[in-house]
Amino acid sequence: MNLELRHLRYFVAVAEERNFSRAAERLHIAQPPLSRQIQQLEDLLQVELLRRTTRSLELTEAGRFFYGHAVQLLAQCTDVISMTRRIGKIDRKFAIGFVGSTLYGLLPEVTRRFKAAHPDMEVTLHEMITVEQIQALKDGVIDVGIGRIRREDPNIRRIVLREEPLIVALPMDHPLAAVERDLQLREIANETLLVFPKAPRPSLADQVLSVFRDRGLEPVNVVEVKELQVALGLVAAGMGVTIIPKSVLGLKRSDVCYKSLDDLNLGSPIIMSIRAQDHSEDIQSFLALIYELYRAKGIPHNEESLAGP
Repeated sequence: MNLELRHLRYFVAVAEERNFSRAAERLHIAQPPLSRQIQQLEDLLQVELLRRTTRSLELTEAGRFFYGHAVQLLAQCTDVISMTRRIGKIDRKFAIGFVGSTLYGLLPEVTRRFKAAHPDMEVTLHEMITVEQIQALKDGVIDVGIGRIRREDPNIRRIVLREEPLIVALPMDHPLAAVERDLQLREIANETLLVFPKAPRPSLADQVLSVFRDRGLEPVNVVEVKELQVALGLVAAGMGVTIIPKSVLGLKRSDVCYKSLDDLNLGSPIIMSIRAQDHSEDIQSFLALIYELYRAKGIPHNEESLAGP
């Protein structure tokens, strides 16, 4: 018997779920065949990978080692399949994952230009948080992720495109709205701070809260809300203030006052994620369009090559 990809997929599912029933449900197979496959794998390797207790499953030291490499091998297989299809022009699809707040920046224009440059390609957008993007890249669901949270993974390449300034949204009649200067973060700490999204986490909410903690500040009252539009609606109603990426100014709400902060280091990164070994022409074309727009609009940014080794 030889080691096959299905053995890796089955073992990874069991290792992550720590339960045969949940793993079988995730894999859409019955539990008995799954148990037999794991037993075959252990027989093949001649080592115990899982320690079965009355309440749960635990990975042995060998199991933890095998799991780490199995995840990498499966991700590499996904990379090979996706890139081969794209290079061979068989699969002319390009899926972009994005976090909601990036939709107010240049992402729509980049996507529109990319579609125009590749009229034979099906381009789709999928809203998902950074953690979901990383898994979706590994699973071949998306080809590019655009997010804000720094999260490392050996199978994913992360490119920080730029640091977008953070600004404050205030009610129109708020005393700070009339101040003719940039605001200080400590002034915002004394207000009811609306952060979003409430879930899932980590998200921009955690990023904003860490900005305060990093400067030794603690907001007196933090209210978590579902999404950006809710936060701005509550600001307009006088229920608090919120900190948002500067690109949100594109919404042009007339019932909210926007003020800059005086700390130039207050920013939220815009990060592009791709599969580590994906150096395909489509990926390079997408990144080149982003840099082209940044240069045309005079937006400070980082430029990084995607050239392969």
